[in-house]
Amino acid sequence: MRTLNLGILAHVDAGKTSLTERLLFDTGIIDKLGSVDAGSTQTDSLELERQRGITIAAAVVSFTIGDVMVNLIDTPGHPDFIAEIERILQLLDAAVVVVSAVEGVQPQTRVLVRALRRLGIPFLFFINKVDRLGARYDDLLEDIATQLAVRPVAMSITHDAGSRLATVEAADIGSDPHFSRLCETLSVNDEDLLEDYVLAPKRLTRQRLDQSLADQVAKSQIHPAFAGAATRGLGISALISAIETLLPSRHPDPDRPVSGTIFKIERGWGGEKLAYLYLASGTIGLRDDIEAANGPAKISSLQLFRDGRADKVAQMSAGQIAKVGGLANARIGDWIGIERPPGTLRHFAPPTLETCIRAMRPSENAALWLALGQLAEQDPLINLRANEETGDIYVSLYGEVQKEVIQATLSAEFGLDIAFEESTVIYVERLAGTGSAVELIFKEPNPFLATVGLRVEPRPEGAGNSFALEVDIGQMPASFYRAVEETAFETLKEGVLGWQIIDCHVAMTAARQTSPASTAVDFRKLTPLVLATALSSAETILCEPIEHFHIEIPATALAGMHSLLAKSGASMRKSLIDEGLARLEGMMASSMIQVIQRQLPGLSGGAGVLDHVFDHYAPLNGQPHRRARASANPFDRADYLRRMR
Repeated sequence: MRTLNLGILAHVDAGKTSLTERLLFDTGIIDKLGSVDAGSTQTDSLELERQRGITIAAAVVSFTIGDVMVNLIDTPGHPDFIAEIERILQLLDAAVVVVSAVEGVQPQTRVLVRALRRLGIPFLFFINKVDRLGARYDDLLEDIATQLAVRPVAMSITHDAGSRLATVEAADIGSDPHFSRLCETLSVNDEDLLEDYVLAPKRLTRQRLDQSLADQVAKSQIHPAFAGAATRGLGISALISAIETLLPSRHPDPDRPVSGTIFKIERGWGGEKLAYLYLASGTIGLRDDIEAANGPAKISSLQLFRDGRADKVAQMSAGQIAKVGGLANARIGDWIGIERPPGTLRHFAPPTLETCIRAMRPSENAALWLALGQLAEQDPLINLRANEETGDIYVSLYGEVQKEVIQATLSAEFGLDIAFEESTVIYVERLAGTGSAVELIFKEPNPFLATVGLRVEPRPEGAGNSFALEVDIGQMPASFYRAVEETAFETLKEGVLGWQIIDCHVAMTAARQTSPASTAVDFRKLTPLVLATALSSAETILCEPIEHFHIEIPATALAGMHSLLAKSGASMRKSLIDEGLARLEGMMASSMIQVIQRQLPGLSGGAGVLDHVFDHYAPLNGQPHRRARASANPFDRADYLRRMR
């Protein structure tokens, strides 16, 4: 059987979860429709999701259409949960992008479509809510083409759109005007079809058009657009048919070596860790020993997603998704098997905000740290850290809504009452040059039984940190080299000014021990001192996050917006006025985004829309910002050695 990992993506409140519910109902998985407003949908199971009517955590449900097993993944629509969305994008074969026929293209729609195009994931559009007042279909397709720079293909005909009398029918691509329109669209990327369309149109059968359409959808060259109303079931049958016939599926091989990806972590009723595993190839069963990213593990439980449920099973095969118990050291993004599955190295945009979180009752600080540790397993990008001296706990954020989610989760699941301080921007440090240092065993001022020599040098932007050995690896136990490497990466999390150092290569240039007195602890304690000296000699540059922004405002507010952007130091890339609406695009420091967000409603009469996404880091002008360190400071040798003692 073919399998299809399908994502449902949309801006918040476009009807994504309602569409998921309708698909399950129309395919016979559920016999009663749930309601987002009532909090009774299949995929929104968190209490806060029911209260807010938004999706916060990804949910999985599997069902069958014809000979295709669909693993449908309902993803968050709010931009503050972009990390959750990007984790899911690693798994997708294709996606359905839901757009409201009333609100049209919205900020998160742009973010999602850009991500799908960047990753080459095929997708189609579902224009939802055509029965609502103010709904559009044909005009909206033009907006999609111009604002998202894609090629939508109308696959539906709407009647009485914008009223409760709205109806939807599938476009007959075998007859005009839909035949000619589709041929012209497909001919752009299909020269043989173009030749037949001009010289021998009788050769263009319905089967030929369907095949060309499916081929171009799979290559993400065009994007069929279906109209409907999920809550009433309008247009759903055509969408289901398109999922089966137009979107590319795969034939996973259960006989190949085991290979899979963990994309979500949650806790069971007894507190045990459960890993959401997509098995790309092979077969695993209960009590099987498997190779995982953090060492061997034994499968203790399997709950397979199928027919709308998660059933306890004894075995899972390639193409299936299950909750797996027994992977105690599992983290999001880990893979199982000997080989890493394709598509697990994709980039996550880093969070650009940080906040201090406190327990309202000081006696619960330890419980807060343990609870946040469990949340960090579910979302490692919150970058949990604590200051050893003050006990302050910090988490990273994509937006302010995440605070509400964390607060509600800690209250509901752990009974903790917490408060946040004001969010601040997360800076990073980059190397300005190359530096090196060495400390020799038995030679002052080195108090440790180890020799460590390190060289640091900058890497290309976005390359990340790396480590290499430039010494004879046979002269010491492997655990000593591993101790240096692990400690080096840990030390880079707090640079000269206390911020993480990025795009840095560390090479070990000298190593020596004295047997049997030397231990891995000596190398772990000495490495931060040597690395700090090398980093200080290389010097670092403090960099701030820069966001790529899009702003839509009434043209009458354009002059005021230009003035505000100029004061904020924004650099403009594009400015367009169309039918009384101004669209602005450019780059801006993350620290100024919140300023724009606060002033935009007043400046635009409440009609302005801002969306933004992290783009790159750039050197910070002005006085450098120091960050309070969470651990011993190797850049202050006396204080560091005092703490080590």
